[in-house]
Amino acid sequence: GDPLPADQPRAAVASPPGTVAVWPIRRDGSEGNWQISPQTLMSACEKGYVRLGKFTERGMPISYLKSGEQRKVEAGVFPIEGHRADGSIVVDSSGYAPVFVPGTQWRISAHESGGPGGSNLLRSLMPDRRFPFPKSLYAVEDALRFFVASKPRALVLDFFAGSGTTAHAVMRLNRQDGGTRRCLLVTNNEVSIDEANELRRRGVHPGDAEWEALGICDYITKPRIHAAITGKSTTGAPVSGTYGPVDASPMADGFRENAEFFTLTYEDPTLVSLGRRFEAIAPLLWLRAGARGERISEVAAEGWSLPASACYGVLFDTSTWGAFVAAAARRDDLTHAFIVTDSLVEYQQVVARLDPSLRTTRLYADYLRSFEINTRTP
Repeated sequence: GDPLPADQPRAAVASPPGTVAVWPIRRDGSEGNWQISPQTLMSACEKGYVRLGKFTERGMPISYLKSGEQRKVEAGVFPIEGHRADGSIVVDSSGYAPVFVPGTQWRISAHESGGPGGSNLLRSLMPDRRFPFPKSLYAVEDALRFFVASKPRALVLDFFAGSGTTAHAVMRLNRQDGGTRRCLLVTNNEVSIDEANELRRRGVHPGDAEWEALGICDYITKPRIHAAITGKSTTGAPVSGTYGPVDASPMADGFRENAEFFTLTYEDPTLVSLGRRFEAIAPLLWLRAGARGERISEVAAEGWSLPASACYGVLFDTSTWGAFVAAAARRDDLTHAFIVTDSLVEYQQVVARLDPSLRTTRLYADYLRSFEINTRTP
């Protein structure tokens, strides 16, 4: 029928015999309104695009496909397999590879946490471990595809890594189109509340080897990434099963990617300034230079380091700048140069002799101060 006048109370309206009136009542009990007109709803209902929910104390929820999702059904993106008792369509989404941002409803079986891309997949990779409510690999993969499908060299940052699903999804995308995307995961190494209580009861505390071994990073994230790349589960056996939509390859094949794992430490500035802890901050330089090739992990006796497979170099002793500059001039693959000196003049003199295309950074004798100064808000 026609919409009710705004001033007519719903209690005064009798529904037709054999029916129950469903009203748009908000959670706080106030009256709301439907998002579409009666004519649009009935048209969608005739096509099977409306689905009825279960009765609750507030009535019955009514879901419907919006115009964009309806076009996908009509275009055959979601083939119709049948109809439910309420007349709503049942579609096959198993072969769907999204190439456009979905609407408000994105119901794909492969995206379920407890489905083949979530808990079941983690069981294949880590049969001896459990992680509650993991994101589906395919849900994360499909979401990332919208933004990096045209960016084969993208860098994807996940600051709450959890089980490492994001990195796994980036690997999958790279294999599908030959990309070289990178993924940077950051996570703490916390244990669950129940585990923490049990460990403390036994006298085990944060920092102890037994505690850290059960932390999410060491117990779940790292092993999951290792198993995905190598194709071998945490028990040492080949990972069983096959990946799902888009790239149905055996999980035991693994990936061609590589991974580096670092642990954040707190260093004594005195030891750093004396050059005795360069290896602790070496990963920062490698990451800043693009995380490609060999990593310079120790102070070179020659006063400078420029490995053949690295894309950056470090000049530790400016008195050896001549050899460093000459070696850098013979390389066309360098992108960064780090120069250790407390003197701005020395730094400028060395930079003036290097290829102008190199991105140069001055590191103070206290290496960590460079990162503090460069990230401090003016």
